[in-house]
Amino acid sequence: MKKNWFYIAMLLTFAVSGAAHYTGVDSTVQFFLAGTAIIFVAGFLGRATESVAHYAGDRLGGFLNATFGNAAELIIAIILIRDAVNGKPVLFDTVKASITGSIIGNLLLVLGLSVLMGGIKFKTQQYNVRMATHSSSLMLLAVIALFVPAMFASNMNHEHLTILSLTVSIILIAAYFLWLYFSMVTHKNELADEAVAHGEALWSKRTSILYLIAATVMVALVSEWMVGTLEEFSHRFGMSELFVGAFVIAIVGNAAEHSAAIMLAMKNKIGAAVEIAIGSSLQIALFVAPVLVIVSALMGQTMDIVFTLHELAAIGVAVFIASSISKDGSTTWYEGVLLLTVYLILGFAFFLIN
Repeated sequence: MKKNWFYIAMLLTFAVSGAAHYTGVDSTVQFFLAGTAIIFVAGFLGRATESVAHYAGDRLGGFLNATFGNAAELIIAIILIRDAVNGKPVLFDTVKASITGSIIGNLLLVLGLSVLMGGIKFKTQQYNVRMATHSSSLMLLAVIALFVPAMFASNMNHEHLTILSLTVSIILIAAYFLWLYFSMVTHKNELADEAVAHGEALWSKRTSILYLIAATVMVALVSEWMVGTLEEFSHRFGMSELFVGAFVIAIVGNAAEHSAAIMLAMKNKIGAAVEIAIGSSLQIALFVAPVLVIVSALMGQTMDIVFTLHELAAIGVAVFIASSISKDGSTTWYEGVLLLTVYLILGFAFFLIN
């Protein structure tokens, strides 16, 4: 009965949010209705991910959740890029701020909550040390790839900056696919976690995959409805576009990862939770951001890959502490507190930026 009530609430809040969006009610009401709906939809996506992980394993299950979760953010960003190409270039800044927010949100908020909640239930949680080491190296690659264009941008004209942005994007996409091949093919066994009892899956393999796809579509729709209210909502409450992009949009876009990672960590599947959090950040930095640069170029106006000093500092700080905490292959609840503390500090700093 409790499960049935969850699905009824999910469908009801999703329908009400959609109705509010298409009937044009007050933007603040739309924002909160969409926020309520996405909590239930993200929970549905988390259950679908857990069921898929039962059949595919924690590693692939975490990767699928990160990929499907980031699909919503990719859709949102493409919508913003389309608007920017159509005469709203300021939205490019919002897109890059949302990329920043996604990276630090996954590394600090999603990983922090997962480690905290899992650590409260289990004193110490273990996962593959080699995977943790490689993930730390990839996070540093992401920082370097974003730092270099910003460092040289002031000495380049627009044409050369465009060429650099496209070149870096292509290199990062190639590096990301080589990482997938390395981690899932050539060194799959070395990077796998020890088997953890999964119990019974909620649904069959086919049903789990179908529900995973359906949940992703629902997350994308609710996220788009919420993004449509953000500009008026941010002005009404005096929030800067940097804060909205880096924290509000990012938190909405990461709702799926929040739910799934925490659920898995509380079932002592910290390897899958780490894969969702860190894997999602890597996917944003090494794949989604470069793809957005290429998509914008195809639309006729290339978005450069130059981030502001504030954004680079936030990403660098997030990578530094996440790498420091995760590289030993074990976690405790207090390490989750450390990650969340850094996230709160960055959040207040971004909020106070004019």
